[in-house]
Amino acid sequence: MHGFDDVDTSDVVAPALIPRALTAGELVFSDGATQAFEVDGGTTYVENGRPTRGEWYFDDGHFGSFWPPSYRASSNLRWTVEDGAGGEFVRHLTVIVQEPTAWTSKY
Repeated sequence: MHGFDDVDTSDVVAPALIPRALTAGELVFSDGATQAFEVDGGTTYVENGRPTRGEWYFDDGHFGSFWPPSYRASSNLRWTVEDGAGGEFVRHLTVIVQEPTAWTSKY
């Protein structure tokens, strides 16, 4: 993941970086589900082969999502950084929907 070399573990994703962090690549969650965020505000979450379309936005420094017909969530985003192969650091995005619930995803 390019352009995020100066982030550390548990750093909150700066509001100015939220759109770029979300759209940097497809996220893969620990249960195998995936989510892709589009620049235009669309998002697709795929669980067990079933896609669900939603919308994402950010305001007041928080990432928000809307899933029809009426589910809305406001989340915080944090970085998780760990050592990777070849001495490179691997950066993950942690989505905290409601403390202490968190989903960690990898690019």
